[in-house]
Amino acid sequence: MLPAAYVKQGLWQSGGTSLTAGRDISQSTVVEAPAPDRPVVTHGLPPDVAGYTGRVRELEYLLVAAAPGRVVNIHTVDGMPGIGKTALVTHAAHRLADRFPDGQFFHDLHAHTPGQTPAEPIDVLAMLLTDLGIDPRNLPATLEGRSALWRDRLTGKKVLLVLDDAAGHAQITPLLPSSPGSLTLVTSRTRLIALDGAHPLSLDSLEPGDAAALFTRLAHRVPTGSEREAVDETVRLCGYLPLAIALLAGRLRSKHKWSIAEFATEFAATRDRLGELAGGDRAVYTAFTLSYHDLTPGQQRLFRRIGLHPGPDIDIYAAAALGNTPLSETRHHLEALYTHHLLDEAAPGRYQPHDLLRAYARALSTDTDPADDRARSLSQLLDYYQHTAQAADRHLSRTTRHAPPATRAPVAIPPLPGRASALEWMRTERTNLLACLDTLAPDQATRRIHLTAAMASFLRHEGPWPQAATLHQHAATTARHHRDRHSLANALRDLGIVRRLTDDYEKAADLLRQAGALYRDLGDRLGLADTLRDLGTVRRLTGDYAAAADLLQQARGLYQGQEGRLGLGYTLRDLGIVRYLTGDYAAAADLLQQARSLFQDLGDQLGLADTLNDLGIVRYLTDDYGAAADLLQQARGLYQDLGSRLGLADALRDLGVVRYLTGDYGAAADLLQQARGLFEDLGDRLGLAEVMNSLGTFSAVSGEPRAGRMRHRQALRLAREIHSPLEEARALEGSARCLVHTGDRAAAMDELHQAIGIYRRIGAAEAESAAAYLALLKAEHAE
Repeated sequence: MLPAAYVKQGLWQSGGTSLTAGRDISQSTVVEAPAPDRPVVTHGLPPDVAGYTGRVRELEYLLVAAAPGRVVNIHTVDGMPGIGKTALVTHAAHRLADRFPDGQFFHDLHAHTPGQTPAEPIDVLAMLLTDLGIDPRNLPATLEGRSALWRDRLTGKKVLLVLDDAAGHAQITPLLPSSPGSLTLVTSRTRLIALDGAHPLSLDSLEPGDAAALFTRLAHRVPTGSEREAVDETVRLCGYLPLAIALLAGRLRSKHKWSIAEFATEFAATRDRLGELAGGDRAVYTAFTLSYHDLTPGQQRLFRRIGLHPGPDIDIYAAAALGNTPLSETRHHLEALYTHHLLDEAAPGRYQPHDLLRAYARALSTDTDPADDRARSLSQLLDYYQHTAQAADRHLSRTTRHAPPATRAPVAIPPLPGRASALEWMRTERTNLLACLDTLAPDQATRRIHLTAAMASFLRHEGPWPQAATLHQHAATTARHHRDRHSLANALRDLGIVRRLTDDYEKAADLLRQAGALYRDLGDRLGLADTLRDLGTVRRLTGDYAAAADLLQQARGLYQGQEGRLGLGYTLRDLGIVRYLTGDYAAAADLLQQARSLFQDLGDQLGLADTLNDLGIVRYLTDDYGAAADLLQQARGLYQDLGSRLGLADALRDLGVVRYLTGDYGAAADLLQQARGLFEDLGDRLGLAEVMNSLGTFSAVSGEPRAGRMRHRQALRLAREIHSPLEEARALEGSARCLVHTGDRAAAMDELHQAIGIYRRIGAAEAESAAAYLALLKAEHAE
């Protein structure tokens, strides 16, 4: 007689026929009752996990799965190596055991057990059936016969079956009970998508708090004070992976004289963290290797290549560039890596490995692939990002740049038919593009310069502007060192624009003058025209309207031919702004209408939105509030479609002013607050000063002059910080009007004097109305 315990421990390997000595034993010949001396094993769960930690949501899901009244239940728990699948299912099985009085069975299918081949279903069925007391001599010889007998013996019974570490659906299907009262829990490193009727549960890394609790419990330590931060950092470096945490905690448990902080510092300093996470067959490296060996050579190669990727995630196009493989082949490989939990899907179509898997892939590549192969793959990836970024920039840029050197054409790039798709691609790939810049070696200066230039329009649009300034400064320094004058001019201009956006007008003007001198020496007419236009904007913002108009007229003369039409459109728009700021509304409207027609002909939606917004301002300045609201609503819709947060903030602010002027104070307040939030997010202090002045005026008219003055004083502080004389004068005038309402006319007249002086110095249209208000106050005071 062969005890069932021997069968469970794998000491008997029948291959499905050896114990029957070749006899053809059919199901009808099976002994119906067990032999008197044969034990029946129906409670075969391994010990529960003591002090089980975390996975509350997942555990509750499995417990609910066994609720009364459910039909045949098959639940799969999948996840990457070491994620804690077996621990969760074992703990759940013990919690569920009393609901399945007819038996609880646990069988390791050994898909990834070092030194063992995956279990054959026919052998597993032999174990299950002998556990039920069936004489091994009477087992059916075929897989189908044993499967049918297993299901027959479970008819009408409530049985819990745990199948751990399954290789795939072919290994599992013959083992599944058919009894409505049974529950099967399956763990696998593979997503078992072909298992009909199964309900999948995929495990992610532990939550940080659960990971820290697991570490301290297994290390037998109670952290205090700063030690909690050390634990948090340690489990973060483990990628919140339960296996890694358990192995590391075990090491700390044996180091009685070490503090948690000392241990954490040592682990953080090591370069080979995978090597530190060792524990015999439970080593993280070994667990990963067993999954890696399940892949085809092509899938293995792509996995190693992904380890070279400097950013956090990857899509099919970047993966194709890394492997230099067609999209169809790359898609197949990515899906295989995802199915085997060697990649996670961070978002639809975007994949990323766990941090430790990324380190493992990188180590594999270093050990397996020649250095020139790795360098070639990384170069192909960088070519892809630079090529696609330049294609996107052609939709986003407001200038015609000197053409950069062509990169090698990648295997494929995503379709970028217009501005919206280009902007979306840049937003999605921003972190990867920045990571590529960070990894460039000193001898890759040209790539650094041109990849930064390709991101310039996007960074100007999206920010954060301090980061953009750092990148452009680095590009300028690199271009100067390599005597690349054209790239230097471009970088100086890009940096000058960012300095203007961050309200450093003096530095912006200096950088733009340097760029303009270089463009002039190089004979780059369009580069010079663009720079003169940018310098004109700086002069306008600092209140020097005459100089701004002169610079813009120079730029206007340089924009010639078809290639200069886009720049001409923006120049006409900028001239229109100068004209309405100085009170020449008719000329402003004419210039803006010319710009509007150009942008419509060119199909430039952003330029059209900007011009519609400025035309709306001209209309409300000339008291045509209905037309103003219509134009501003059109601009708002375009900005929303284009994803332009800065443009949307401008439109909301100006529409808020129109609503205020027409007496719709509730709508005005809401629009202005929306604009305020956007300006604050963007770090746009000029926009914030403008909207605070508008909010201050609104508060005063709404009967809250003290709140209005407070807002005007905030605007005044911002305006003086950024050296904006127009907003400084507006803040002083608004504050003065609030002071009149609170009865402090002397202070009001003093601030009005200051405001009028600034208005007149810069030639602002508001000078006359402010002067008339001051005259009225003086007359009232004389009476």
